[in-house]
Amino acid sequence: MMALDVADIEFTDDGLRVTIRRSKTDQEGQGATIAIIRGGTSCPAKAVKAWLDAAGISEGPIFRPVRNGGKVRQSRLTAKSVRDLTKSYAGKLGLNAADYGAHSLRAGFLTSAARRGESVFKMRDVSRHKSMEVLQAYVRDADMFRDHAGAGLL
Repeated sequence: MMALDVADIEFTDDGLRVTIRRSKTDQEGQGATIAIIRGGTSCPAKAVKAWLDAAGISEGPIFRPVRNGGKVRQSRLTAKSVRDLTKSYAGKLGLNAADYGAHSLRAGFLTSAARRGESVFKMRDVSRHKSMEVLQAYVRDADMFRDHAGAGLL
C-alpha cells in the first residue's frame, strides 16, 4: 500500500485498477493488478480521488505524511506510520490499541468478506495470498458460528 504511486492506479466506472509492482508475497517483482470496487457508504475510489485532489498530488507517492498544520510531505508513509495510525484510531474508538496494527486492515477486510459469504477465490484475488491455508484461517474464524450444528437447539 505505501509503495503505490499515482501511476499505479486507474480510475474506472467500477472502481480502481491498482497495479502492485512488488510486495512481500512477490519478491521477484512480477507484479499484479487488482480491482478495488466502488462502495456505497465507503467508496475507496472516491476517497483516493478526494485525497489526491485535496493534497494536490498528481504524481509520485499516493500515501504521504501530513505535517502539523496540514502540509503534505513529498515522501511516502512508512509501515511504522500505518501501524501507529491504526493503533491511534483503534484507541480513539475505545478499542485496545495494543491489539491492532497495519495487518489488522487486511485481516479485517478478509474477515468481513468471509462473514458476508464472499468467494474465497475472489478474496484471494484481492489479498494475493499464496497459501490457501493462511487465507482459510480468516474464513474459519468468520464462519465459526455460521450454520452451527447447535443452532436452534438451545
